[in-house]
Amino acid sequence: QGQLVESGGGLVQAGGSLRLSCISSGRDFSRYSMGWFRQALGAERELVAAINWIGDSTHYADSVKGRLTISRDNDRATLYLQMNALKPEDTAVYYCAGGVARTHEVRFHWWGQGNTLTVTS
Repeated sequence: QGQLVESGGGLVQAGGSLRLSCISSGRDFSRYSMGWFRQALGAERELVAAINWIGDSTHYADSVKGRLTISRDNDRATLYLQMNALKPEDTAVYYCAGGVARTHEVRFHWWGQGNTLTVTS
């Protein structure tokens, strides 16, 4: 029930910048913690960034700290991922996801279909 639709991916050279967007519908976006996941070819899906329901608390994987910034606009029901200083190892399918926070853990159960980013050397 409800949809998450990612956009903004594509082809970019190493060192470049890109912004991913995730537009939600069919659910109360402002009540969900949100995250960006990625899955590289032959690898498992990993969490790269997360943000709480109100947008005042964030989490980042060590590999992207200082380069990627997660944000949300609850009025527009949209999640963003600003990506700077991109590296070839950032190449992956990026997924937007929503979840419910329980103490220090978020269980993600609402998923988009994914959007591909390719970073060339």
